[in-house]
Parts: sequence; structure tokens; C-alpha cells
Amino acid sequence: MDQADVIIIGAGAAGLMAGRELIKAGKTVLLLEARNRTGGRICQHTGAEFVHGKLPITLSLLEEAGIPYYPIPDPDIDMPHWNDFVDKLKALEDDMPLQTFLEQYFPGDQYTSLKETIKNFASGYDTANPYDASTLAMREEWLAPEETEYRIAGGYDLLVAYLANSITKAGGHIELSAVVKEIHWKPGHVRIVTDDAKSYTGRQALITVPLGVLQAPDTAKGSLQYFPPLPDKQEAFHKMGMGGVIKILLHFREAFWERSNTAFPQPLTFIFSAEAVPTWWTQYPEKSTLLTGWLGGPAAKMLKDASDESILQTALTSLANIFRIHTATLQSLLENAKIINWTADPFTRGSYSYATVHTKTAQPVVSTPVADTLFFAGEGLFEGASMGTVEAALVSARETVKKML
Repeated sequence: MDQADVIIIGAGAAGLMAGRELIKAGKTVLLLEARNRTGGRICQHTGAEFVHGKLPITLSLLEEAGIPYYPIPDPDIDMPHWNDFVDKLKALEDDMPLQTFLEQYFPGDQYTSLKETIKNFASGYDTANPYDASTLAMREEWLAPEETEYRIAGGYDLLVAYLANSITKAGGHIELSAVVKEIHWKPGHVRIVTDDAKSYTGRQALITVPLGVLQAPDTAKGSLQYFPPLPDKQEAFHKMGMGGVIKILLHFREAFWERSNTAFPQPLTFIFSAEAVPTWWTQYPEKSTLLTGWLGGPAAKMLKDASDESILQTALTSLANIFRIHTATLQSLLENAKIINWTADPFTRGSYSYATVHTKTAQPVVSTPVADTLFFAGEGLFEGASMGTVEAALVSARETVKKML
């Protein structure tokens, strides 16, 4: 298929959701995906893993597809001076970068631990840079009522397959390994050109690639060029925040963290530390010998060009320090390892979006359709505390399809 009513660029969660909704509305749809698979940042254990709360679209799709999911224990984070922090957050009227907020309102040495904990959480969980992250956006997230976290039995891949199958069964087409390079447009008409010079035409185009790709320079692999250009949107892309992350998957011969002589309470779910790779989690309550390491934010971007072997050794050293085990012992127990450097991936160029102090004004610029012909959707365009999640991508896709129709 080289012609369709709507051409969707990107077959991640947003692209697949939009394709499904458009086909339901009677549109012919073509999805162009740069990778050799669907799912985008969802890929087995290497990408999205958790459902962060009772998120209506995600959970309704899982139930519709008959995919089971189960709750997991909430991580226990010790936050010193938390009440002081909450009081200052609630009183804040004008937005400012998180780093500025912490320096201005918590200058004393007694708050050193608080500031480090907050910055580490912003960098680790939100993969944000504290020097431009929106304090008001963080407030919305941090002061929201706590919700149960879930894991999907079999992983998000099952949801991806369900959405992709619903598209192809209804007559839609998904073309893989199609790296879009140029988007030529005029009102009511688009021509999409890939890096191998294939051409596709349609009446509308929906761009659902990650924010990191939207921010990429014209000469970079996977970047998009617009003819005519979209200078207002290009400027807006760069006002929004794209985090960085490196994920480390370590399979051991045995779950050594379950030994009774470890210093950690059982069952072990999450570990938060001050090590170079600070955050780790198990697959509890599933029995597994997989341990997952997570390095997010500026620290991940600093290691973007590091070798996998170098990152692996840093991860093993971190684990050895956490469990007070010799690195050589961990190495002898290690069966295999996989390093997923999403920040170096040309079709992602980061982890997921976070709100900067300029995001609130930039989002409407990106979300506004161009001559009812070009549209943008994705987790970075969701307004609210779930920004950066699969749910955010699904909501953004559904709302954008309403505009297109």
C-alpha cells in the first residue's frame, strides 16, 4: 500500500492506538515504522514495564484483550523533611526549575539529604534534568494520591500485538523498516519519503515519533524534515524535555538477593541507592533470576556513547556495593546481560518526555493541526501527571484522532 487516507509515522503505542481508532471511523490507514517491529519503546523487558495506577484506557484495553495484570508492592522511599517540602510546594505560585526551587527554599545544610533525594527521584523516575524540569509539574505528580502499580502478565508486548492485529485484521497496513525522512505537505495532501526513496501519499499525516526524534538535527539518522518547514513547531519541540535512560538486564544463575543473609527485607521488589546505577528491581511476585538496573536523567545522557561492556561493569560494581558482594562473585553468577541504551537509539533518542518550565506553552503549539493535514500525538503531548507513560500515549492518540475526524 502506497496510498491511504491517513499515514501514521511511528507504530508505537500512540501510532497503533490512532490507527485502530481511525480504521473504526472508516479511514484507510498506513503505518510506517522505522524499526523491524511494532511497539516503539515497548519491547519485552527492555522498554515499558509498569502500569502506573488505575489508568482507564490501558486497563480497559487489557481487559478487552483478555490480558491479565496484577498489582505489585509500592516502593518504599524514605524522604527526609518531606512535610517541609510539601508545604513549600503547595505555596509555590510561579513555576521555576526544580534545581532553582530547591536552592531557593531549602538552602541550609540540614536539607542536603532532602535535595539529593528529590533530585535523584526526578532524574531516576521522571528521567528529568533538575535544571529545567518544571517544579509545578512535579508538584502535580508528587502530590497526587498514591495509586497501586501493576505489571502485565507477559508484558506490554501482548498489548502491542493486540493493537497491531486489530489494525491489520480490519484492513490497515503496517510497513516495518520504513525510515521516514521527508514529509511534503499542502492542505489536504501529504507525500512521505523514506530514506530509501520510497514514496507514500495520503490526505493526512499523523506523526507519533518520540520527542527525541522530533528534536533531532536534520542530518541525524531517523530525523524528519518538513516541506514547507514548520519553524514554530520546531522551536516548540526544543522547549520540551526529553529524558535519558539506560536499562540493564542481568540474568543470574540464581536469585542471590533472596538469600537470608542479605541485608534487605524479603520479598525484595525495588532497590534505591546512591550507586552509579542507583535503581534496581526484581520481577516479584513472579519467580525470576532477572534483575533490572535503571540509570535515568542527565547521568544516562552522559553515558550515551559508552560501550555496553563499560556500562555492564559499572552496573556490576554498583550491585556489588549494594549487596556487599565481590564483583567477581556476581560475574561468576551472571548468565547473560543486555544493555539497552535508549538514549543512543536513533529512533528514540531518549527515554520519555518530562515537563520543563516551557512545556505548558509549547504543547499547544505542537498539538495544533497544520491545515487539517499534519497532526502530532504521543506521550509528550499529554497534559497531566501521567506524562511519559503508555497511558499518556494512548490518550494523546485518541484525542488527536478526534481532531482528525
